[in-house]
Amino acid sequence: MRHSLLAVAIAMGLGGTVSFEAAAADTAEVAALKAALAQLQAQQAELVARVAELETRTDAQSDVNIEQAKTNESVVPAVDSLKKLVNDTKVGGRIFFDVTSRTEEVNGVRTNNTGTGFDVTRMYLSVDHKFDNVWSANLTSDAQYLSFGSGAGANQAHSVEVFIKKAYVQAKWSDALFMRVGAADTPWVPFVEKYYGMRYVNGVLYDRLSYGTSADWGLHIGGETAGGFNYAAAIINGRGYRNPSRSQRVDFEGRVGWAPTPYTVVAVGAYTGQRGNNTATVDPPHTARRLSAMAAYADTKMRLGAEWFTADNWAVTNTLDDTASGWSAWASYALTKSGITAFGRYDDADTSKKLNPSYNNAYWHLGVEFPVVKGVKLSAVYKDTTAKAAKETRTRELGVWGDVQF
Repeated sequence: MRHSLLAVAIAMGLGGTVSFEAAAADTAEVAALKAALAQLQAQQAELVARVAELETRTDAQSDVNIEQAKTNESVVPAVDSLKKLVNDTKVGGRIFFDVTSRTEEVNGVRTNNTGTGFDVTRMYLSVDHKFDNVWSANLTSDAQYLSFGSGAGANQAHSVEVFIKKAYVQAKWSDALFMRVGAADTPWVPFVEKYYGMRYVNGVLYDRLSYGTSADWGLHIGGETAGGFNYAAAIINGRGYRNPSRSQRVDFEGRVGWAPTPYTVVAVGAYTGQRGNNTATVDPPHTARRLSAMAAYADTKMRLGAEWFTADNWAVTNTLDDTASGWSAWASYALTKSGITAFGRYDDADTSKKLNPSYNNAYWHLGVEFPVVKGVKLSAVYKDTTAKAAKETRTRELGVWGDVQF
């Protein structure tokens, strides 16, 4: 009996102890769980705060992106337009100058055109813009300063003259056909200059003697084919690019040519008209007519060429008939791989074959060209001109001629 009571007492004691320890354990676990819950709640609150902050930043960035997109939408077209304008527009220039010693004598007596001087004989500035694959436009100014007061500046010695040499709109449908409206290259002079290659030293025969001009106002067409055929035709005012005045009639100038190889060419040309002199108050007694021919060879090392012309009644306002004719021959040869080139030319023209058969103009030059840098050339040249008219004028000139292109 005692043993039973003792066992019961021990069991009760043990049971009480286990119940107490279990209760204590439950309390600790609850506290830990509460602490963990509190920590989770704190982390949740922090996460919510961060999410809210990120949403605020995202909204702000979205606003920035929207504004940036709007800015890009307005700026990109402007940038593209500017880029297209730059890519489709070419700006360039060319300067002809010389530093020379000149002696000019009229019937053996020296004139005031004798001396040493610096001349800027031509200054071209050009802008060429392409609208699309067919349409384009060109504007080229021409200025000159003649320190000796001769030539185009004779009316105002030592003056600067500025002209619009080219101002045209062009439609080019293919290499075989282009059309220009405005002041543009005439069919003959620029074509000869391309094969002559020494325009900065002196103009070609027509240009030098004023039996033609390099540009005029009017309607111009031209082109070249794969077989080497080339042509140009112009309905023009007739007084040259310096004088876009009106007249009762327009003039015609044309050229046809053939290049059997990439380096050779033959061409013929014609001109007819009253050279812009037929006005409301003036009816010229004559119509000027001119025929011309050229044969040339030009490659990277050598140039050979000759041209010939005959002109009837070029002075259309003169009462009596008259005729002029002339020829020119030129050659150049590269002496070194660097481009040092020897060149020469000779012109001879009878300027009044019917009225004054003794009138004559003979010109020649010899020189050596030295390339300086790309776009810059200098030439040491000697020139000699004898012009026999009512008086005989002899001009000799020695110096340096320069050509700057950019």
